[in-house]
Amino acid sequence: MYINKALHMFKNFFVGLALVLVVACGSKPRVSLEEEGLVLRPTTQHEIIAKEVAGLLESFSYKRVVMNDSISNIVFKNLLESVDQGKNYFLQTDIDDFQKYKNVISQDYKNGDLSAAFYIFNVYSTRYLESLEYALTQVDAPHDFNVAEMYTNYREKLDWFKDKDEWKDQWRKRVKYDLLNLKITSTKEEDLQKHKETLRKRYQNIISQAKKTNANDAFQIVMTAFTDAVDPHTNYYNPSFAQAFNEGMSNTLEGIGARLQMDNEMVTIKEIIAGGPAFKDKSLQLEDKIIAVAQGSGEFEEIIGWRIDAAVGKIKGPKGTVVRLKIIPSGQELTAQPKIVTLTRDKIVIEEESAQRTTKTVKGVDGKSYKIGVITLPKFYIDFEALRKRDPNYKSTTRDVRLLLDSLKQDKVDAVVLDLRNNGGGSLQEAIELTGLFIDQGPVVQVKDTRGRIEVNSDDQKGTAWDGPFGVIINRFSASASEIFAAAIQDYGRGVILGSQTYGKGTVQSAIEMSKVIGPTSKLLLKAAGEKDEGTPNGAPEFGQINITLGKFYRINGSSTQHKGVTPDVTFPSQFSAEKYGESSQPSALPWDQIKPTPFTKIHDLKTVNEQLNQSHEKRMQNSPAYQFLLEDIALFNKLDTVPEVSLKESELKKERDDNKAKNRDRINKELALRGLPLWKEGQPQPKTDFDYILDESLNVMADFIYNNKP
Repeated sequence: MYINKALHMFKNFFVGLALVLVVACGSKPRVSLEEEGLVLRPTTQHEIIAKEVAGLLESFSYKRVVMNDSISNIVFKNLLESVDQGKNYFLQTDIDDFQKYKNVISQDYKNGDLSAAFYIFNVYSTRYLESLEYALTQVDAPHDFNVAEMYTNYREKLDWFKDKDEWKDQWRKRVKYDLLNLKITSTKEEDLQKHKETLRKRYQNIISQAKKTNANDAFQIVMTAFTDAVDPHTNYYNPSFAQAFNEGMSNTLEGIGARLQMDNEMVTIKEIIAGGPAFKDKSLQLEDKIIAVAQGSGEFEEIIGWRIDAAVGKIKGPKGTVVRLKIIPSGQELTAQPKIVTLTRDKIVIEEESAQRTTKTVKGVDGKSYKIGVITLPKFYIDFEALRKRDPNYKSTTRDVRLLLDSLKQDKVDAVVLDLRNNGGGSLQEAIELTGLFIDQGPVVQVKDTRGRIEVNSDDQKGTAWDGPFGVIINRFSASASEIFAAAIQDYGRGVILGSQTYGKGTVQSAIEMSKVIGPTSKLLLKAAGEKDEGTPNGAPEFGQINITLGKFYRINGSSTQHKGVTPDVTFPSQFSAEKYGESSQPSALPWDQIKPTPFTKIHDLKTVNEQLNQSHEKRMQNSPAYQFLLEDIALFNKLDTVPEVSLKESELKKERDDNKAKNRDRINKELALRGLPLWKEGQPQPKTDFDYILDESLNVMADFIYNNKP
């Protein structure tokens, strides 16, 4: 969740930052990477950014942590887990070697010394490639598929490999498991040699991509390990990640309007986005391969064998700029004569991640059919850049939902449901303005800043866009802005909240470009270093950005949603426990607390109504086959989440797969029968069975809600 106005808190800080943070890039690193023969080394820019970020975290973040032994221990643990959480690569001797950095690594970041963090990453990279190279040698090794032995893919709860022999045995089993999977799941009669060829190409491709890892990749990982030690929602993003984050927030991107994927070292067009330049021009087709890129009238630069992100960085760019592509058309060999395609980049709206509506009809307890409008909202988005430029057609959640509500009113719906399941949040301002579509003025959320000051954020617009029966569906992965919205609707009694407990993210972040943080002295050092990051995408923030926690938000009733989240009025079971999923599972998360409530006028007191809804809901669930399916899914999820081993004996693994396949077919046919649809027969393609029991029952609850609130 991000607040633009938070930037003003830093205006005085930016001016004096260079005087406070002196870059010590000339200090002698604790580890000599050259002596170790390792490739990736931090750049001067990386060292400066690390130092500046450490200063921000100590002086300006909500938590204001001190870089000491305690934080170093967490950074150290995070770094190991970020590269090898499954314990498939490091040896115990590696971990023993790393121990000397355990209590000092955060202080190193503060001093601009990333040698230890990069050393750990380089050892990981070495082990990773060694593992895959060894796996390649095992593809043609003899494997006895009749021997009863077990394989543990994810070894998080086990010890690190005690020696190379134990490591080799793990990777022998990994290869055997991969071959068995190909053999058992193949729909064609193929011999083992064919499966070996498939697996060999898979490993070779992974090795090829791994060898393209660069210092920016390593820097992103070591910085994430650092910021996560302070707060799970404070993040540094390198230029590529920053650009992707900002595009996600705006639900727009600028480029040619095509989704690209690496296919056999070639950048290949996998999707053409409707309405984009490529769609309008019609010169590009699916599976076309882009072999070179030129900016405007400049020289072509070949991109064969490039990393996908580096290639995309050359192809994307600001609206109105020209890019030329050298294309090998789909189905033609690399030796074919390439064609030149010239496109003018434009802004593309990502429609599938925007608010969308549908209309459902459900029969109530009175036998009457009710028409209910369902609005699905994947995130709270706003195009800040377009808004800043005063574009009258800027993209935003509230503007889109208002239009959808207008169309639903024209359809004469009896109620509206807003589906916020898996909505991880977004813009705080959009959460406030969206709430204003359903209430007629009033406070929405309280925000406490780093100085302990409380600000009440309110909806100041008169009138509502929808004043009829209203419901909100939430789940464990509804977070941040979703929780602000759901909490406000619940506190006002404006609608019924359905689903399961939310994530529990009650902190506020602001996105700050690092170019505004880095002082003049540091910029002189960067200029003197003469480094140039070729991987920075066109239009991306030059030095990346930091999304830093600057406050906590509280419900208008004074309670924080931090850790606790929002508890629904009508509860559905969930497979995602608070112990494993959500804010409360994050060791560095801020605690729950509360402040004074702010004055507000409740719209409805729904306590009695919600009790009636729960009674009807529970009664309906006791006799619902669909509800039993949901409970079965939860039980299966929990079982799979606790079983770490699989059999490498072909007969046992095949029996397990066949049993699961039979259970899956039986389950699908029960669902199809419940819906009155034709059953799935042997030899037929698997039918689509994306039935949404939570939504179906939520609509039933809404029908009860309408019935119970009749005048």
